[in-house]
Amino acid sequence: MFFNSIDYALFLPIVFVLYWCVTARWLRLQNGMLLVVSYFFYACWDWRFLFLLAFSTVLDHWTGLRIHRAEDPRRRKAWLILSVGVNLGFLGLFKYYDFFITSFAGLAESVGLGFHPALLRVVLPVGISFYTFHGLSYVFDIYWNRTEPRTDPVNYALFVSFFPLLVAGPIERATHLLPQLERPRRFSAAQAVDGLRQILWGLFKKTVIADNCAERADAIFNNAGEHSGAVLLLGAFFFAVQIYGDFSGYSDIALGSARLLGIELLRNFAFPYFSRDIAEFWRRWHISLSSWFRDYLYVPLGGSRAGRWAAVRNTFIIFLVSGLWHGANWTFIAWGAVNALYFLPLLLRGHNRRHLDNVATGRLLPTPRDLWQMGSTFLLTLLAWVFFRAADLPAAFAYLRGLFTGILDLSTYKAAAGLLLFGLGPAMLALLAAFFALEWAGRERAFALAELGQRWRPWVRWGFYYAVVLCILQFSGPDQQFIYFQF
Repeated sequence: MFFNSIDYALFLPIVFVLYWCVTARWLRLQNGMLLVVSYFFYACWDWRFLFLLAFSTVLDHWTGLRIHRAEDPRRRKAWLILSVGVNLGFLGLFKYYDFFITSFAGLAESVGLGFHPALLRVVLPVGISFYTFHGLSYVFDIYWNRTEPRTDPVNYALFVSFFPLLVAGPIERATHLLPQLERPRRFSAAQAVDGLRQILWGLFKKTVIADNCAERADAIFNNAGEHSGAVLLLGAFFFAVQIYGDFSGYSDIALGSARLLGIELLRNFAFPYFSRDIAEFWRRWHISLSSWFRDYLYVPLGGSRAGRWAAVRNTFIIFLVSGLWHGANWTFIAWGAVNALYFLPLLLRGHNRRHLDNVATGRLLPTPRDLWQMGSTFLLTLLAWVFFRAADLPAAFAYLRGLFTGILDLSTYKAAAGLLLFGLGPAMLALLAAFFALEWAGRERAFALAELGQRWRPWVRWGFYYAVVLCILQFSGPDQQFIYFQF
């Protein structure tokens, strides 16, 4: 079921009542109920893949115990390799087999070798990239003695399949979520209200901002050859707003739903489009994935401790793997490579840790330097998103070629301005401006509405919330599946 569906609007209150009013006195019963509703939530997508989720859960729980009990380092490593190999094997089979085999067939054909492989053409199990990484973090942390294995299979299974994060993250760590599941939770009205505010903002970002921008982005990308450079730049802007509103909106709903149940999930977005360089952008975008690759790939490879060129190599590895994680297409690998190239000058100059604070902290407006840095970073991000959105590499290069060859023709900006004003519509243009203004105002908080209006009179604050609800009802765009469901 979709987070923005009537089904979820009915599902979440029922879970809330069962959780706090029926099972709250017995932790094991409460966690068992959450596990059942989480599996039901996943079964609503496709019940046939429940076995894969269950098998992955049993495998990692079992191998985690074996790693901990093994005294011989070689046996510990063998159990780790078994868990990692089987998990990545399933991920590779369902997500990457057809991609790699067709790529190999194309290479063979280019050198005159006839090769016609059989393709699986299987449906990608929704959420497999996310729950696989949940389990891998658990066995890695046990292997590195960061956590103890759990003997209670229900708690561990709930960690892997907790319904708010099951389908599209954030990617949780056993060291963060499992301790919360193992201790009794107490209802907090303030935490629940905060969760509702975050759900409301997530729904607004998804249905009003992302879905409307998606319609315009699709119209431009699907007919790129008919548009001028300025319009193509506008199309990249629409997609940038779409993917941020879509994925961060999902994350907001996930975090807000968990807060209703007294559980805090890892933050996944921290206003990335207000970043002043690419390194800061990647500290703020899809935080749970970026930090996962840092802790479980970059650091084990040696990070930056092994010297400058090893750091360059490791940086390219994590960006390329991150691109591949997003999808079985050369466009995602190219997107990762482009971001690695963006990151490289900062790394070589030692400037990749410059901007660790929020932009314009304690000030209403940014400085001209801040504006220049944010604008240039956002422009670089737009160009990289073209690879992410394009159907294939030729389409991506054709889009960029059309963008750059026509970008200096000032007459084309009139068409772009007309599309922005009349294609999007004055009302949606105003809502888009309000969206960025509210995001800017809340950039020092966990999410835009976290503390907005807390000092307002109650009737003003509630009037604002009702206005957001009315905007969702009135201006929601055509239904679009969450982008990250495909990953």
